[in-house]
Amino acid sequence: MFDTEYSGYMTPGARRLVSRDGVGHTFDSGSFALELLLTGGPPPWDRYELWHTPDDLADWLAGSHLAAELPLATGEVRVTEEELEAARKFRDALFRIAPTLALRNDKGKPMPGVGPMTAADVELVNAAVGPVPRPVLDADGTKVWELPITGAQVLSLAARELIDLIGTDSGKRVRMCEGDNCYLLFHDTSRPGNRRWCSMQRCGNRHKVGNYRSRH
Repeated sequence: MFDTEYSGYMTPGARRLVSRDGVGHTFDSGSFALELLLTGGPPPWDRYELWHTPDDLADWLAGSHLAAELPLATGEVRVTEEELEAARKFRDALFRIAPTLALRNDKGKPMPGVGPMTAADVELVNAAVGPVPRPVLDADGTKVWELPITGAQVLSLAARELIDLIGTDSGKRVRMCEGDNCYLLFHDTSRPGNRRWCSMQRCGNRHKVGNYRSRH
């Protein structure tokens, strides 16, 4: 998002986005926690809100990084109104935490309308840690999710992942796209650790075109 509109997903965790100029591109945040930033947020990012009801959150999870480990059907996640509200508050905190990390790494820029990470944000993340979705074996010996998966379990998974990003060297790979007016955040999981763009289809290509025009 951030100058793009959500359009769906191709494989779990890889989201199809469409920019204001109508160009589609695939974006992978490399992280389940950072993927939550694509669903809306505090003003002015609330205009991208996708989680209007508990079912919206459950539907969205079926295309998330959570489903990359095991397939996840919409009806396998049960979200209450309270859990939806908790997820939104967690996401708002994430909007302050992730850009702060990117700026510390000199791999980001200030995000419009969003302040720095606070002690209250860290407290909220810690409070979200609890039981997470569990993979189990069914009667046929197939690996499946233990059902139902709850909204609280999903939030706990995001909190645990975020703590790993903040509290370990992994945090050094939290970055913001270097494209002009693009604020998409990602965890660089590439082996060389040199990812610069939300997508080579969009901002990476724009950079290449700009360099070409400058040279010619």
